[in-house]
Amino acid sequence: MTPPPAPPGPDLSVSLAGIKLKNPVIAASGTFGYGVEFEDVVHLSKLGGFVVKGLSAEPMAGNPPPRLYETAAGMLNAIGLQNIGARAFLEEKLPKLRKIKNIVVFANVFGYSREDYERTIEILNEGEDIAAYELNVSCPNTVSGGIQFGSDPRSLDEVVNTAKRVARRPLIVKLSPNVTSIAQMARVAEDAGADAISLVNTFVAMAIDPETRKPRIANVTAGLSGPAIKPIALRMVYDAAKAVNIPVIGMGGISTAADIVEFMLAGATAVQIGTASYWDPVATEKIATELETWCMMHRIERVSSLTGGIVLE
Repeated sequence: MTPPPAPPGPDLSVSLAGIKLKNPVIAASGTFGYGVEFEDVVHLSKLGGFVVKGLSAEPMAGNPPPRLYETAAGMLNAIGLQNIGARAFLEEKLPKLRKIKNIVVFANVFGYSREDYERTIEILNEGEDIAAYELNVSCPNTVSGGIQFGSDPRSLDEVVNTAKRVARRPLIVKLSPNVTSIAQMARVAEDAGADAISLVNTFVAMAIDPETRKPRIANVTAGLSGPAIKPIALRMVYDAAKAVNIPVIGMGGISTAADIVEFMLAGATAVQIGTASYWDPVATEKIATELETWCMMHRIERVSSLTGGIVLE
């Protein structure tokens, strides 16, 4: 007799601002290059998607070294948003990405003025097969005295409105955690036209060498990421998800499938994995596979059913 067919596996697909992802695992910006660098290491088609490193209208050299420092439970980085520029991305990187089947590419965008964001998006609008833009608002607004766009409600409203006006694709706003109320900033982004939000970006931190008495990072301060920030990031995702009606992408210290489940229960539709790729370049693919196993073991038929499923009673 012919054995009965194996039961279908869990449905890992999620929908994000009208974009269908095969699973909720997205490689985070700044940790995955432009995607093509990982092509020989990771099966990109097995990820829900990936976000290319931040793009500006013109190329940028970034900060001087040292720019990275490993902490007890994470990493400090002050790369300085080094990138080849939006035009070079369209000409040199995107054609290679377009040859890879079944991938979802998000373009991270940043600037130091509203005009910077506008110019960068207008350039990227000319490219094909970019699923959405992720707006990095953790940059200092040089026009307004250096305060971060993402830490001032008025500046955030203005830059999201500007980006939304010119963007031909869905707009995801990546929120800074360095604020008093993440719920307030989430609502500002939604009201200004964001199609989704992602959080959290890194926390401002620093480290000092007690022998030399000098900062471990040339820039003095840097962004803290990794497992150390996960409990705070999880709380912020929970607060933001309760405050808005648009999808939330959670991130911050994710290194296992159980971490993904926590973020989804807190309200995330999808997640991004960043620092884990530094200690294991294949981490994103491994965790996506682990998530499928977790769902089978816990008899979860649709991973999307986990979103917002925290039990408070």
